[in-house]
Amino acid sequence: MIKSMTGYGRVEGLYNGRNIIVEAKSVNHRFLEIALRMPASLYPLEMEYKKKIAERFKRGRIDVSIRLEGDVSDASKVNLNMDIARGYFDVLRQLKTEFNIQEPISLKNLVSFRDIFTPPAETQLDADLLNSVEKMLQEALSILVNMRQDEGIALFSDMQMRLQAIGEIMEKIRLCAPQVVLEYQKRLTERIKELTVGLELDASRLAQEVAVMADRCDITEEIVRMQSHIGQFEALLQSDEAEGRKIDFLLQEMNREINTIGSKGNDLEIARQVIEVKSELGKLREQAQNIE
Repeated sequence: MIKSMTGYGRVEGLYNGRNIIVEAKSVNHRFLEIALRMPASLYPLEMEYKKKIAERFKRGRIDVSIRLEGDVSDASKVNLNMDIARGYFDVLRQLKTEFNIQEPISLKNLVSFRDIFTPPAETQLDADLLNSVEKMLQEALSILVNMRQDEGIALFSDMQMRLQAIGEIMEKIRLCAPQVVLEYQKRLTERIKELTVGLELDASRLAQEVAVMADRCDITEEIVRMQSHIGQFEALLQSDEAEGRKIDFLLQEMNREINTIGSKGNDLEIARQVIEVKSELGKLREQAQNIE
């Protein structure tokens, strides 16, 4: 069964006072593209998370956001190394004395030495918290997959309806096709006789040439191929191998066949039916852009 490429999933939960929020959304994309945003403490797991995401999808841009909210320790505080600060202060006093500098030592002088300050320590995440994050990631992805499947059901119904409409139109064209050949033979024969008035013609040769020319407007082969494509399309929609790229290719073939029918048909009614088929194919192509 086909799946859409658009969807959204969100999971939120608490672990030891920390709020874990995982959001996953997807939109159309020609290939699979994964964008992952998460705290720096989770960076070592980035490739592992992306691999897990890639296992669930074939196409689309997948945006996943992982947030850890809540203060769990003093690790976020900036620390001051007083020993280093005293060392710098002593060195600055020695310089003042050595070079007889009158300017006083100020706080501005000290803060320029960045190693006095220790940046916030990287929060160490325990194994249970990481397991919770991964579990919620999988839950958010499952919600996203389910929404894409639900959207796929709606796409399936619409595309099946349009394929049925195309099949009915092609049946009308099939019924018109034999008459088109006969009418073409008749018109061609009459036109040749008009152009060769007073000349003696070989009747069998004339019939042969007319038949060859009339065969060029025979669209039976294209109709058969078109009906075959419709059957393949319907089977593909219901198969586990339904992919947007395969459907795109099949639509290209169907469009090629209907264009040939329109150019060879040489009939007003067939031309009208061809326009109807092209309209339905255009709508199918739009829908196919959203299939995984």
